[in-house]
Amino acid sequence: MFRRIKNKPLRYIVLFIYFFIILICAIEINFLNLFGYSPNKNDILMPDLNIASELYTADGKLLGKYFKENRNPVQYNEISEALLNTLVSTEDIRFFKHNGVDFIAVFTSLFSTVQGDRRGASTITQQLAKNLYQTRYDKSAGLLGKIPGVRLIVIKVKEWITAYKLETKYSKEDILTMYLNTVSFGNNNYGIKTAAKYYFNVVPDSLNVPQSALLIGMLKGTTLYNPIRNPENSKKRRNVVLSQMEKANFITKEELAKFQDLPINLSVNETNEDSSEDSYIRAAVLRFLNDWSKESGYNIYEDGLKIYTTIDSKMQTYAEEVVSNQMKTLQNRFNNVWGNDLPWRDSGGEIIDNFLENLAAKTPFYTFLKEKYKGNSDSINYYLNRKKEMEVFTWNGMKKVDYSTLDSIAHYAKMLNTGMMSMDPFTGEIKVWVGGINHKYYKFDHVDQAKRQAGSTFKPFAYLTAIEQGMAPCDIFIDKPVKISYTEDGKEMEWEPKNADWNFTYQNMSLRWAMGRSVNSITAQITEKVGWDKVVETAHRLGIKSPLKAVPSVSLGPNDVSVFEMVKAYSTFLNKGNSVDPILVSTIKDRNGNVIAEFKSKSKRVLSEENAWLMMYMLRGTMEEPGGTSQALWEWDLWKKGNQIAGKTGTSSDYVDGWYMGLTKDLVTGVWVGNDERSIHFKSSSTGEGAHTALPIFGKFMEKLYHDENSGYTYGPFPEPGVEITKTYYCPTPRPVQSNPTDSTAIEIDSIPFLDNIDMDKIIEESKQVLPSF
Repeated sequence: MFRRIKNKPLRYIVLFIYFFIILICAIEINFLNLFGYSPNKNDILMPDLNIASELYTADGKLLGKYFKENRNPVQYNEISEALLNTLVSTEDIRFFKHNGVDFIAVFTSLFSTVQGDRRGASTITQQLAKNLYQTRYDKSAGLLGKIPGVRLIVIKVKEWITAYKLETKYSKEDILTMYLNTVSFGNNNYGIKTAAKYYFNVVPDSLNVPQSALLIGMLKGTTLYNPIRNPENSKKRRNVVLSQMEKANFITKEELAKFQDLPINLSVNETNEDSSEDSYIRAAVLRFLNDWSKESGYNIYEDGLKIYTTIDSKMQTYAEEVVSNQMKTLQNRFNNVWGNDLPWRDSGGEIIDNFLENLAAKTPFYTFLKEKYKGNSDSINYYLNRKKEMEVFTWNGMKKVDYSTLDSIAHYAKMLNTGMMSMDPFTGEIKVWVGGINHKYYKFDHVDQAKRQAGSTFKPFAYLTAIEQGMAPCDIFIDKPVKISYTEDGKEMEWEPKNADWNFTYQNMSLRWAMGRSVNSITAQITEKVGWDKVVETAHRLGIKSPLKAVPSVSLGPNDVSVFEMVKAYSTFLNKGNSVDPILVSTIKDRNGNVIAEFKSKSKRVLSEENAWLMMYMLRGTMEEPGGTSQALWEWDLWKKGNQIAGKTGTSSDYVDGWYMGLTKDLVTGVWVGNDERSIHFKSSSTGEGAHTALPIFGKFMEKLYHDENSGYTYGPFPEPGVEITKTYYCPTPRPVQSNPTDSTAIEIDSIPFLDNIDMDKIIEESKQVLPSF
């Protein structure tokens, strides 16, 4: 057929065009899987662009992002003219004259390469094709891609074809915008909006000529020309780009000279937006949405979602401030208590041998040493004890120290930690989530991941069980020694609980007074009477999902539970007997602003409204009854306009765990304080009891809320019962001279007065005006 063309040069040109067309068709259909993937029509119309998802508080404050590529797209009108001119003059001076492939640049590049001067000829559109469709990855190369020389030809032709497709579907402005939204600017910043924010703390339409030149200059090598790591290289590259702009007549020679003399003037904006799990809330949301993501098919890291949490930004800020201040105080107290003594002790008070070494064995560094030195203990110990300069976290800021690995482990092991959650008991919306003191150094979340002994905060489940079995708040028990026989694992056992101060008053005490004072002996009697298995059933019904061992001491809180579970369970009392599932995420929108998911809490009645109100009345007893364990709350400005607070303190044995569960008319808040290692704890009730560790966090937090007129939370009493109360509950307790109230399930001989610094006569007088049961 081609021999009919007598002119040989023309024949060869026609042959070339013919086989080039066949090659294009073969590439398009991936003939025999030789050429790999090529973007189809739908791919061109809807390019797959990985966009970071954003996380917001309920009131619209940005909490951070989830991403694999930190990207936030912009529109064309959001890009400065200086940046566009810089891009075109540097990357593709004939951008507005070609249709995706600049054949003049191709032939010029070939000629230069033959002469030993290699030059690129890719247009902006070709680079966009490469970024969008990963044309240089193995999936795009096919079987022929395994042949080195052929691979380059196939890839280049494919990029030409894809670039032409893009040019036929999009305007030049669209292509420039998509390009700037896809390219990497180093430091995990993808797209011009993210880069402008990170390097200069500005939006793209505010970028000036020198800033634009620096960013566009980085595209040649984000590491080599990184202005943070290699500022001199970055400046030189910026000046080369400025020279290109002057040659293209985008700036004058005078401007060139002025701009080249300027320093790079970075304003690095290293916010907490650059990681998906660099805060407790973000990590918690990931756990919260894990199942939803699998079921819905949305990718939180790539789909540009807008995720709205139930967190109130102002409340969260107040909580974090209070936690920070209180934990600093507690850490100083802890350090003073132990001084130079080692705090890791067994139940007998003896130092635990090899404590630090055992912690070190759990670290990746130890695994590395073990593999490298084939388990040689001398070599491992040498490197574990070798000192080096490092920075460690302290409550006074980062501190430079000369520590060994074991020194560092000891430092962090001594740090106290905390978990705090505050929730609307009626909607289930979580308003505050503080998972610990510092997510960078303590990843474990102390709200829902950590589970600790509940101590006396578990006692209300026993009293609720008693009320449900027919008892009333005014029923009388005697504070006296108790011996309970029971069988455990086939063995006959006896349990003799002691009150925290080792004393028994032999007084007649109402259920409300006994719970208000957190009396162990009466709680044990009640548990024996109602059945410890029934107490476990009650706790599970109210929302405790952790396994609970049914033993006589169950009501004193020996089982491990989470702050999350306890807040849910206590919310049932305030919510008239209805249990609601706590929710952390309210709404999710797609990248176009369409709502794709909404989350509402499910409500279920788990106890009668009458018994729920009676339990709230019982919990008020920790403030209102003589010796109530919550009365340290009088220290804060919480008692205006007839305000009422219910709550329960808790302390596990040896002061390992300190708890406070606080309820107001609007909120339920749970706080835990302790050390991640249970062998590290305070020595006495005066320093380590929940009333002295966790309760102040609640008190200070509520004080901040009440003092903020715009917080939405006000002083006020709990609502009156909405149903008839058939049981006798009003039985004011006589006020004898009171011994030390305590909430601890531990035994302490030398107890320090709980209310030493409080004028009880003044409290009683004020209480008559505020609380009707005084």
